Amino acid sequence: MIVALSGGIGGAKLALGLSHLLPPDELLVVANTGDDFEHLGLSISPDVDTLTYALAGLDNQELGWGRRDESWAFMEALGSIGGETWFRLGDRDLALHVERTRRLRAGETLSAITADVARRLGVAPCILPMSDDPVRTRILSEGGWIDFQYWFVREQTRPLVRAIEFAGAALARPNPVLMAALRDRPRAVVICPSNPFISIEPILALPGLREAIAGCGAPVIAVSPIIAGQAVKGPTARMFQQAGVVPSAAAVAARYAGLLTHYVMEPGDDATGIEAAIIYAPTLMRGLEDKIALARAVLAAT
Repeated sequence: MIVALSGGIGGAKLALGLSHLLPPDELLVVANTGDDFEHLGLSISPDVDTLTYALAGLDNQELGWGRRDESWAFMEALGSIGGETWFRLGDRDLALHVERTRRLRAGETLSAITADVARRLGVAPCILPMSDDPVRTRILSEGGWIDFQYWFVREQTRPLVRAIEFAGAALARPNPVLMAALRDRPRAVVICPSNPFISIEPILALPGLREAIAGCGAPVIAVSPIIAGQAVKGPTARMFQQAGVVPSAAAVAARYAGLLTHYVMEPGDDATGIEAAIIYAPTLMRGLEDKIALARAVLAAT
């Protein structure tokens, strides 16, 4: 079993590559739910959905989020009557949020809903929310604490990040399927090339999870989301700068201190100070062949 910890876009790309090399029952993709929030009365799970759409072959590769072949009649109508349109929900994507919200209110768990939706969309590997208990990433900026999606989407990451908290994490239970997989000594734990601050660390903040990974007896392999000091996508590099740290592959590895046995990074990047076996491989995933090639490099360390 490969246990892959993932955020959204970058993690979904590697997860797709892994899914082409592994039998479905040997891949468990653990999704960050710190990005989850309620909007327009609906329960939104952005990273869960990005993984689901990517593994189903339904992702919108032009936008990098949402479903392909999308239409926007709902948002246009909402805007025309003065509704909030800063978080865009496509018509096809909206169906998932409506159904998820209905089922959550009926008492189903996020894990059960995610598994059923994935099955109906033709996803074979297991996509697992990190917890069925609510964990919400919050950002402290100049104006005070704000919810993650307000900072990330509505404010376009412009406010300076002074601190990050994962509200609810201390009381949340790691998904029991994940904990069982770690107890059974997986083939490897893979930390996907996602933003360490806001995609991976909410997962690692769950009680006992970091210790379970460190003690699982399997290789722990992280893939750098930084190439030549720049993030492939998103605010990772800027968040390091705001923390007073020069963005680099080594800076990402330092966030996972005490966990890693192997680290995959771009050829030519500086590995100084990284306390793990270095694997140099191209980490920019433009197309499916790149995703599979990077997944093959990761699996070579297992």
